[in-house]
Amino acid sequence: MVIAMARGSWARDAVIYEVYIRSFADADGDGIGDLLGVASRLDYLADLGVDALWLTPFYPSPMVDGGYDVADYRGVDATLGTLSDFDKLLVEAHSRGLRVLIDLVPNHCSDRHEWFQAALHAGAGSQERARFWFRPGRGTEGELPPNNWQSIFHGPAWTRVPDGEWYLHLFAPEQPDLNWEHPGVRAEFESVLRFWLDRGVDGIRIDVAQGLVKAPGLPDAVPAGPVMLVGDETPFFDQDGVHDIYRQWRSILDTYAPERIAVAEAWLSNPSRAARYVRPDELHQAFNFDFLGAPWSGPDYRRVIDASLEVMGSVGAPTTWVLSNHDVVRHASRLAAGVGGTAGGAGAAGGAAALADPALGLRRARGATLLMLALPGSVYLYQGEELGLPEVFDLPAAARQDPVFARTRGAELGRDGCRVPLPWTGVQAPYGFGPEGSLPWLPQPDSWADLSVAAQTSDATSTLSLYARALRLRRALASLRDGELIWHSGPSDELLVF
Repeated sequence: MVIAMARGSWARDAVIYEVYIRSFADADGDGIGDLLGVASRLDYLADLGVDALWLTPFYPSPMVDGGYDVADYRGVDATLGTLSDFDKLLVEAHSRGLRVLIDLVPNHCSDRHEWFQAALHAGAGSQERARFWFRPGRGTEGELPPNNWQSIFHGPAWTRVPDGEWYLHLFAPEQPDLNWEHPGVRAEFESVLRFWLDRGVDGIRIDVAQGLVKAPGLPDAVPAGPVMLVGDETPFFDQDGVHDIYRQWRSILDTYAPERIAVAEAWLSNPSRAARYVRPDELHQAFNFDFLGAPWSGPDYRRVIDASLEVMGSVGAPTTWVLSNHDVVRHASRLAAGVGGTAGGAGAAGGAAALADPALGLRRARGATLLMLALPGSVYLYQGEELGLPEVFDLPAAARQDPVFARTRGAELGRDGCRVPLPWTGVQAPYGFGPEGSLPWLPQPDSWADLSVAAQTSDATSTLSLYARALRLRRALASLRDGELIWHSGPSDELLVF
């Protein structure tokens, strides 16, 4: 069997740490984390024992969706630094043995991107509009959207422009979807990919990897209704054409040495469909959201683990494991309610977790973490989970910036609660996130003094110490990372022995 990722690959069993840049460390005191802030904390990541860091988008952006609305794919937003700052961060990370992955956002761009601005001015039928999904409306006067698709951020997935046409946006109206049937779109992103690979990045995380290709004719979704991020039988996700794109990208990645990797963010309810993204000639990894979504249950964890290993093994790819990220309720809170994760981080799991016992949630989070770190494959950690940070549910409405909160008029809290800036030191905000007296872009709870890095570093019983010890053990025991998992009998189904 051809192996999608060779045994000698660095990423096959790597621990990769997600850095949500705006909330990691603020070097210039403006309240927003930045690239130089990340660079200043690289020793912490190296000492923790991770192998690589994944940086969320840092490109020029109006920040309607936390940087996932990209206005320029070859630059750095002024609030986050400069290209020189990025190059410095890359050199400093590599000098510590840390690899760097960046976030590529190919499904959509910002409405401020020069392509979309040109499309608005060019008018119906133009080549500029052909890079996006502009369509005439339905109804006698074109007053109805072209189909019944709904935005993941709620509301219609179409917005009408003054000349009467409508454009598609599966997310916010400020994030128009790109048309990957257009050869210019494909050529542009191949150029963007080479731009960052040539600068020395070690890999990419592909945002909404399942969404680039839409069904021919843009047919109505069945059933109609709000779009869920997880799904297979939809005309807007997981179309077969996406695999042609990733085969081409893989051929580009394979021309670089040392090895460069790509990981898919593909929310799919069928694991066998997710495995198609990591076939030998496509991407290297895909996030395992089944594991993240599992409730606090021994049988459920075992079922997900077995299914994940089997389906990824069938294509020669390593399994990945993840419990938290920037889109879901932090697992120290989520598991307190015994529920799994949800896309968007603000559904039933968030509501139940808000009412749950935080001490119970932390104990379960620590247990789930040890289970995860003992499994073969690659692990993704989300910043702050090593501190046992809980979700922050009580942020003031005026402070919230997630478009989900605004588009639902507060009915859904959105994802801000898992994005609150990290506490590093001290007994009050900003807890070393930025210079004393600076105001973080999201307020930090008064109760976080005991959860700071400084407070936990000297405590052998802390969650931070637990992570550091577990990561050292994982690195020391090769069979823990890439061996065969064998289950043994336990006194009950709730105790997993392997």
